[in-house]
Amino acid sequence: MKQIAIYAKKIIKQDLGVLRTLIDSITQFGWKPILENELALQLQSKFQWPTTFETYKSYIDLKNGFDLMISVGGDGTFLRAVSFVRESEVPILGINIGRLGFLSNLSKDQIDQTLHRFSTGEYEYQKRSLLRVQTINELFGEENFALNELTLQKKDTSSMIKVNAFLDNKFLNTYWVDGLIVGTPTGSTAYSLSCGGPIITPGCQVHILTPIAPHNLNVRPVVVPDHMPITLEVEGRDRSYLLTLDGQSRHIKQGQKVTISKAEFMINVIKFEDNNFLDTIRNKMLWGSDTRNDH
Repeated sequence: MKQIAIYAKKIIKQDLGVLRTLIDSITQFGWKPILENELALQLQSKFQWPTTFETYKSYIDLKNGFDLMISVGGDGTFLRAVSFVRESEVPILGINIGRLGFLSNLSKDQIDQTLHRFSTGEYEYQKRSLLRVQTINELFGEENFALNELTLQKKDTSSMIKVNAFLDNKFLNTYWVDGLIVGTPTGSTAYSLSCGGPIITPGCQVHILTPIAPHNLNVRPVVVPDHMPITLEVEGRDRSYLLTLDGQSRHIKQGQKVTISKAEFMINVIKFEDNNFLDTIRNKMLWGSDTRNDH
């Protein structure tokens, strides 16, 4: 019997129908749905869900025979689901219950079809690389990795900061900026894109350094090989700054080094032939659409 892990964050009443359809479909295939512990508690306490579920609590549980992780929500939910998957190699797919996402890009109206295609093997794994981050005090503990990006930025002042960047221990540049993003190919369509960074297709073995509001207009995003570690040092008028990994933030003191390298494991994202990265890009970015006369 296949074991299917389900993850979702805060559930609202409008989402209950999607979860009910998903759980019913999994059961009809003869598989066992296993919910993240907080999700199960939320369903039972807030919505008086009529049945109880087997649950998982941490990434350690997913090492024990799970066949699939399903993220229900947007791209932020997908990123959080990755923290449970980690190096377990459990494949992950995202069912979107909001706007079209780059990661969670399967429609909630295609749940039965999606699970059928999974059951018959009509899919492929798209491997996604991650960042691994090291700091002196190991600020992120065991969750020191990111699928999208690391961001080093000022906290709450109007003053710019100075970030010294080194590539493979060789000086690269000093950035006078509001912040600096180090992103993966997956993260190229996230924060980096909004700051003028390039779109990188999955599978490219690179990292992207994208400045946030650079003082010098001749500073542009840089794409570097992902096997070369990147070291950052921040200077400014404040004593501490904000270091963020896929939405999880910590304070870092001035002068502390941040070292970014490619993580030693990759994530298996399930992709179907008619639902690939290029299709998502075209739909999300409206490429090829003539919107000149739209009102």
